[in-house]
Amino acid sequence: MAEAEKNEEVKAPSNFIHDFIDEDLAEGKYSKIQTRFPPEPNGYLHIGHAKAICINFGVKEKYKGKCNLRLDDTNPIKEDTEYVDAIKEDIKWLGFDWDNLYYASDYFDFLYECAIKLIKKGKAYVCELSPEQMREYRGTLTEPGKNSPYRDRSIDENLDLFDRMTKGEFEEGKMVLRAKIDMASPNLNMRDPIIYRIMYAHHHRTGDKWCVYPMYDFAHPIQDAIEGITHSLCSLEYEAHRPLYNWVIEACGFEHKPRQIEFARLNITNTIMSKRFLRALVEGGYVSGWDDPRMPTLCAMRRRGYTPEAIKDFLTRAGVAKADSVVDSAMLEHCVREDLNAHCDRAMAVIDPVKVVIDNMPEGEFIDVEIENLPIAEEGDAKFGEKHTVRFSREVYIERDDFMVEPPKKFFRLKPDGEVRLKGAYIVKCVGFKQDESGKVTEIHCTYDPESFSGECTRKVKGTIHWVPVQDAIPAEFRLYEQLMKDENVSADDFIDKLNPDSVRIQNGFIEPFLADKPAGYRCQLMRIGYFCVDPDSTAEKRVFNRTVGLKDSYKPAQS
Repeated sequence: MAEAEKNEEVKAPSNFIHDFIDEDLAEGKYSKIQTRFPPEPNGYLHIGHAKAICINFGVKEKYKGKCNLRLDDTNPIKEDTEYVDAIKEDIKWLGFDWDNLYYASDYFDFLYECAIKLIKKGKAYVCELSPEQMREYRGTLTEPGKNSPYRDRSIDENLDLFDRMTKGEFEEGKMVLRAKIDMASPNLNMRDPIIYRIMYAHHHRTGDKWCVYPMYDFAHPIQDAIEGITHSLCSLEYEAHRPLYNWVIEACGFEHKPRQIEFARLNITNTIMSKRFLRALVEGGYVSGWDDPRMPTLCAMRRRGYTPEAIKDFLTRAGVAKADSVVDSAMLEHCVREDLNAHCDRAMAVIDPVKVVIDNMPEGEFIDVEIENLPIAEEGDAKFGEKHTVRFSREVYIERDDFMVEPPKKFFRLKPDGEVRLKGAYIVKCVGFKQDESGKVTEIHCTYDPESFSGECTRKVKGTIHWVPVQDAIPAEFRLYEQLMKDENVSADDFIDKLNPDSVRIQNGFIEPFLADKPAGYRCQLMRIGYFCVDPDSTAEKRVFNRTVGLKDSYKPAQS
C-alpha cells in the first residue's frame, strides 16, 4: 500500500520537468532522484534564482530525494565569501535546506586530472590563438569554423604546455586548453570550446594554489556526475550547451550520466534581473546596496517585508514552462498583499500629520480604545482575539489628506462642519482650522460626541479615519517605495535610463506606542496606508518603516 501511494505521488500531474522525471523512473534509468542548485558566489541571489531554488528543492521534496548546494567558485576574480554566506541565508529564508554542501573548488584536483585524461586521449589541446583570432576561426551560425593551427599538437607537447600553464610560466590570455570536438558542428558550443584558462587571482578558498581554472561548461557536468545528480535542471540558455554537457561526461568516461533539462527563466515587468546589471546599480550608487528594498534580490525583498511564502506562491502561479514569457509585477505584489493581509497585525500611524484639537474634551483626560490586532483571524488562529490599546485624548494627529478646506463631492473624510469617526473612538465634527501664510493647514479644531463611542452608538457617519494620540505619538520615518524601473520593458542596453527617479519617497510622521519596540523585520498593516516592515536602520530614537506594498491591488487573478 505504501509503495502504491508513493507511485501515485510521483505520477501526480505537475510540470513538464516532473513529467520527464516520471518517465525516467518508469524506465528504470534512476532509482533515487537527486538535484543540485549551483549558483556562482559573485553577487546576491535575486527572485530569478528563487525560481531555480524552488524547482530543484521542489523536486527533492516531491520525489523524497536529495538536493545539493554547490557553489560554482571557478572564477576567483568576482567571487567572495560574503556572497557565499548570503546565498546560504537566502536559501534557508525561503524554507529549504540542502543535503550536502559542495564547492566547485572541492573538485579542482580531480577536474585537473580529467583535463589531463582528455589530453592523453587526444581530446584536448593547448591553443595560443588570441581571443580575436579565436572568434575569427570559430565561424558563424551559417559558416563552419576553421581548425586552430595548434589543434594537431602532439599529446606530449600538450601535456608539457598545460603543465607549464599550471606552473605559471605564461601570462593570462597567452594560452588556453580547448576540447577537441568539431569545428564544423552546427552548434557553436561544440566548436572546440575552452575548458581551462590562466587566471592569476587569489581564490577565496584555495588561495594561490592554482593559476589555471576550469570553465563552467567543463566543471559542471563532471561535478554532477561525481555527486550522482540524476537531473541537472537549468535555465533555457543552457539548452544549446546540452550536447557539450553530454560530451564532457562521455569523454571523461563516467558511467553515471545525469539528464539535463532546461526551463524558461523568470522575467518580470519593470524588473532587471542580471547579477551583472544589479552590480552596476550598486557600484554606480543608483541604490544603497544589494539589499536596497527596491532591488529584486532576495535580501532586498526580505528587508522590504516580502515573505518567503508570498514569493513561493508567486512562483507557483507563474508556473514552470519551456518557453520564455514575462510575468506582470503586479502579480507578485498581489501575492505579497494576500499573505500579509492574512497574517499581519493592524496598527495606526500617520505619515503626513496635522494636529486635531478636540475642544470639548478636557485636558488630561484619556480614554482607552481597543484595536484588533488581526480582525480577520478565525478561531484557532494564534492571533484570534488579540487586541492592543491606544489612549484617546484631547489632541490627536490625522493624515493631512484626510482634511480638505474645499472638498469635492463625495469626500467623506473631515471637512469644515463635516463629521467623521475616529477609528475605534468617537465621531468628531470640524468647527474650525488654522492656516499659515501659504494656506497650509496647521491645526484643526473639532468637537466630539460623547455618546458616539465605537460599538456603543447606532449613529452612523460615512467616513472613518485613523489617528495617533499626540501625547503618546512616537516619531518615525516612512520610506515609501515604488518600482525601481519606470518602464514595463527593460533591457541591458537602457536600464539606467529607465530608472524611476521617484522610486523612493521619505515621509516623517508618528506611530502609536504598540509599534514602538517592534524588531527589524516585523511586518504590519498600517491602517488605510499599506503594509510596512521595520527596517534594520531603526533605532530607539528613530523608528524606520519600509512600505512593503500598498493596500490597493491592481492585479486581477484569472478566474478558475
